[in-house]
Amino acid sequence: MRIVIAGGHGKIALRLERLLAARNDTPVGLIRNPDHAADVEAAGAEPVVIDLENTTVTQLTEKVMGADAVVFAAGAGPGSGAARKATVDRDAARLLADAASLAGVRRYIMVSAIGVDDGPAPGSDPVWAAYVEAKRAADDDLRQRSLETDWTILRPGRLTDDAGTGKVWLAPKVERSEVAREDVAAVIVALLDEPATIGQVLELVGGTTPIAEAVRAVGA
Repeated sequence: MRIVIAGGHGKIALRLERLLAARNDTPVGLIRNPDHAADVEAAGAEPVVIDLENTTVTQLTEKVMGADAVVFAAGAGPGSGAARKATVDRDAARLLADAASLAGVRRYIMVSAIGVDDGPAPGSDPVWAAYVEAKRAADDDLRQRSLETDWTILRPGRLTDDAGTGKVWLAPKVERSEVAREDVAAVIVALLDEPATIGQVLELVGGTTPIAEAVRAVGA
């Protein structure tokens, strides 16, 4: 499969690209900074330079054309303000959905965050609150596209750079905990292979169930 990944230089995306390349898929990493191209290539992916905050749907559609699926793994990242939570975490996700639709690419995996439907807790840091609201808005937008998009929304818990265990807890609702980015990437691969997860919103944390089994279970 040809898989286009928004946020192609991110920590989840680089791990995902390695996994896809290892099984002879063709990952494509969308990146804003040309200096990141070498890292994306080293992960086995094709780097494509495009700034999701400063592009048109037509330009992005050209990059998505011919893909079997898209994955939104972009984020404004730590240190960014509330404004960029809106332009990246919300608006870029919507733009990717628009481009995928125009390109005839139905499969869309959204990397979201656990608990965003609950909204930010009272008294939350304003930037964190903006992030939660941006993620919730992006998820809501995607859920309204069921006629044109075969979406799955994946909501990991607190992300770590620990080695993956290959075992998770994956369900519509789980207790908040942490999960290794390596395991998140592996779950995304499994979701791409499981059409029965289309139309599902799934929370993910570390657990005791092997990833393939966990994905099959929610698909059933």
